[in-house]
Amino acid sequence: MALFSRRSPAATPLDDVDLVLADLDGVVYAGPHALPYAVDSLNRSAQSRRLAFITNNASRRDAVVAAHLRELGLRTEPGDVVTSPQAAVRLLRERVTPGARILVIGGDGLTYEVEKAGFVVVRSADDAPAAVVQGFAPELGWADLAEAAYALALPEEEGGIPWIATNTDWTIPQARGIAPGNGTLVSAVHTAVGRLATVAGKPETPIFEEAVARFGAERPLFIGDRLDTDIAGAQASGIRSALVLTGIDRPKHVLAAPTSSRPDYILGDLRELHEPYPEVTTAGDVTTVGGARVQVDGADVRILEEGDRPIDLVRAGAAAIWSTGRAIYGFRVPERLYADPFHRP
Repeated sequence: MALFSRRSPAATPLDDVDLVLADLDGVVYAGPHALPYAVDSLNRSAQSRRLAFITNNASRRDAVVAAHLRELGLRTEPGDVVTSPQAAVRLLRERVTPGARILVIGGDGLTYEVEKAGFVVVRSADDAPAAVVQGFAPELGWADLAEAAYALALPEEEGGIPWIATNTDWTIPQARGIAPGNGTLVSAVHTAVGRLATVAGKPETPIFEEAVARFGAERPLFIGDRLDTDIAGAQASGIRSALVLTGIDRPKHVLAAPTSSRPDYILGDLRELHEPYPEVTTAGDVTTVGGARVQVDGADVRILEEGDRPIDLVRAGAAAIWSTGRAIYGFRVPERLYADPFHRP
């Protein structure tokens, strides 16, 4: 991983990248508003490579997302946006016959993609759907979830119909704070029927495979704000990743990240895409990143020098803890190591 490699001091996270794939919520914007530095930094990255977007949000069409991004100042067309409903339709085509009736539990973005693919959208289990596709929409209520439960009462291995979820994000960052995401709604149906959905969006690979194939990328970089969906999905798909601390996951989560969801780069904000990424060096039990030095002494993690950049202290702490191969609960970690001066919604 790049976080531990010996690299040229002049190298940035964008070196050798031919496609930048960015998540939206918590990376580009929170609610309707752009996050600080995001638009300018992404536009700058697009000057010499392709820029596209991946989103698990199933409530809006790709054209609506692109229009929102243009309003924020990003030069984006609908084809530059890869959505979880598009990935869900990819799975639908593999599992049901063309033109089948599909019970859609979701909003316009999901309905649009299902209809565009030639399927017939129904809203009731009484319409004998061939599958259930579920995605987030703020207007969803109990009655919608109940229809999904009625349609999914019979397990698939006993002849029941497929259940595809666009994503299982537990939360969504909004301008007012953190709100429940599609994962909470999928969990409600799961609780009622005792079945698990097949997931199309992050952290599963179909949405990444769709993006890489669409743009013909050979050296993509994915930028996300969540370890469990964004970073884990990119890693599972063989794509380099950068975690930016402007959304859901915080420094304490980075320090505790399991091997399956550790980013190649840790960024305080997107300006750092264009800055030299500091080399990680280790001498004995001391890890140095920039001016930050962290020591692992048995069960104790010690800060020897904080340096003048908080992000370098997080990087040094993560590199030191991760390199031991031990879980975070096996250490005594000073609170200062996971202090959180970084912007978030």
